[in-house]
Parts: sequence; structure tokens; C-alpha cells
Amino acid sequence: MALYTYKAIDAHGKSVLGRVDAVNLFDLEQRLARMGLDLVTGAPSAQKSRLIAGARVKRPDLINFCFHLEQLAGAGVPIVEGLVDLRDSIDSLRFREVVSGLVETIEGGKSLSQALAEYPEVFSKVFVSLVRSGEQTGKLPDVLKALAETLKWEDELAAQTKKILMYPLFVGSIVIVVTLFLMIYLVPQMTGFIRNMGQEIPLQTRILIHVSDFFVGYWWAVIAAPFAAWFGIKAAARANPAVAYAIDDLTLRVPAVGPILRKIILSRFASSFAMMYGSGITVLDAIRSTEEIVGNRPLESALRTAGQQIAEGKNLTAAFTDVGLFPPLVIRMLRIGENTGALDRALLNVSYFYNREVRESIGKVQAMIEPAMTLVLGAILGWVMLSVLGPVYDTISKMKF
Repeated sequence: MALYTYKAIDAHGKSVLGRVDAVNLFDLEQRLARMGLDLVTGAPSAQKSRLIAGARVKRPDLINFCFHLEQLAGAGVPIVEGLVDLRDSIDSLRFREVVSGLVETIEGGKSLSQALAEYPEVFSKVFVSLVRSGEQTGKLPDVLKALAETLKWEDELAAQTKKILMYPLFVGSIVIVVTLFLMIYLVPQMTGFIRNMGQEIPLQTRILIHVSDFFVGYWWAVIAAPFAAWFGIKAAARANPAVAYAIDDLTLRVPAVGPILRKIILSRFASSFAMMYGSGITVLDAIRSTEEIVGNRPLESALRTAGQQIAEGKNLTAAFTDVGLFPPLVIRMLRIGENTGALDRALLNVSYFYNREVRESIGKVQAMIEPAMTLVLGAILGWVMLSVLGPVYDTISKMKF
């Protein structure tokens, strides 16, 4: 089966471009017909990636996918029929193509988890592992429900983060624009007047003039510097794993932001670990799978070390204590869960603990950002006003009427 690039017409007469797997052009036409599309042109794609049109599937689509299958699987509806119903109701053309591929793969004799594994750019290894465990234990509806709840939490967290960032980005943009206006336009006009007054220029005014001259002469460098630094750091991280590790470690140490990021990562880890353990996946396999969703190299290394210690005979609580992943309160929860055999419930408590901490921390940071940004803007304006008006006031005060 090859990946085909196609151009088609939908039911509204709109032209649609995309990529989908097919055996040949006839098979491609049949697959598109089942998606409500009429094939115009099609040819084998030179790309091997199965990411449709280079775009990612959005998290709300995955939430709807899990919720839909959980309801139908719980009602005893076969998976293929559930996927066909879902395919016909999806608005996103890209995700519709993915679901169509799942239907084709399952009809070819593979299980749902095997079909999901063929789309790693859409369904993570943890997602696939949980579905596979649900199929093996007969708890697929429960697994899908847990996945939907986890995705909802991640979506809410992402929305909260965007909401928090909007205000500082807005105020920060105003600060940058005002600073550029002052340094490039206003201060140079006042500089000639100050120098012509014939008196000694104060230190803060001389500093302001030098800063303004730099902005006027190198404004392009001032604007390009943040972008150059960003792309330079990204390129260095891709080229050197040690640089990438150092950047991730520094991210966790940034005041205010670092601890929140750490809690978010560990909450996601605990929630996924609890789902996998509750679904019958062994502790070692669960740790190996969750290493990939951490997204932070120091924490990923700590989890790998904990997994090695557990493989050598240490219990879960002792391993996590040695690597310093969790605070004492959480370690006690894990110890109780391990001793009582309810480790999955203890891990869910850990996730709840961190979720609450994240919400509280985000609220505190948001309350701190607003006055901090206002203070920065006020300090810049105050410095400029003091440096410009100070010499003028001194000259006026020395005049004799």
C-alpha cells in the first residue's frame, strides 16, 4: 500500500488537497468516495510521512474520538462500525482521512491498537499501549474514557496557559513599542536641545543618549536579536544533545515558571502511569512508555534511572526517592499505594495533588505578572522623563528673572 497525493472535490464543490494510503488509483477513488469526495487527480507521493498535508490533528478531535469509541464500545457496537460512524461525522478532513485509514486497516485483519500504531504522528506510543492493554484485558471502554479525561485536562491546561500568556505578551509588546519610539524618535529630538543648553549633562542623561544612539544606529540588530537567539538555540539543541539537556535543565530552574512546568510534567507522568498500571501494564513497561511523554531530558533521565533501579530489585517508592522526582508528601502516597496494592489509586492522587498545585501556582504567577509588567513600563518611562526633563528643570531653576 502506497501513499497517494490527490486533488478532489467535496459535496459543496470545494477543491480539496490531501494524502491518503491506497493500493492503486481505483482503490484511492473508492476510499475518497467513502469520505464524500470525488477524485480529480491522484498520484503516488514521494513523501513517506503519513501526516496528512503536513498538519497535526487537534486535541479536541482526539477527545471526540475517544469519547465516541468509548460510548459505542460500552454499548457493544463493533469497533469498525463505530469508526465508520465517527468518520462520517468528522469535520476535519485530515482526521477523517486518518479514521478512514484505521477502518481500512482493521477491515484488513488488524486490531485497533495495531491500526493506531500506523499513525505515530497522531497517536502516541502511550495512547497505543493503553488501547492495546484495554483490548487484552477487556477494559477498552474504561481505557478510552480515561484517555478522554486526560486529553480534556491537557486541553484545559493549554487554554489556561494561553490565557496567562496573553496579558504579558500584550503588555510586553506595548513596552517594546514604547521603548523603540522613545529611543529612536523622541530622545534624539530632545538630545540636540539638551546639548545646546550649555551645561554639564547628568550621568543618567548621558547614558540615555548613548542608548538612544545605539538604537538609532542598530535598530535592525535590536529587532533581529531575539529571533536570531531563538533560532540559534534551537539549532544548537538539535546539533548537540548536551546543549539540549542543559536547556531543558535550565528551563526547570527558571524562577516562577520552572516549578510550574515541573509540576505539569510530573502530573502528566503520574496520570499516564496510573492509567497504564490500572490497565494491567507492568511497572517497568509503564515507566519506559511514559519516558517519551515527559518532554524534558533531565526528568526523562531520572525516570530511566528509576526504571533501572526497579529492574535491579528496588521497589517503586525507593527508586523514586533516590532520583528525587517527587516531594516527601507524594512519596508517602506512593508508599501507601504500593503497600496496599492500590498503586494506580495512589498515582491518581499524585496527579490530583499536582493538578491542584499547578492551578494555584498559575494563579499566583498571573497575579505577579500584571504589576511586574506595569512596573517595568513605568520604570522605563520614569527614567526617560527624569533624564530628559532633569537638565531642563536645572536650567530653568538657575535663571534669574
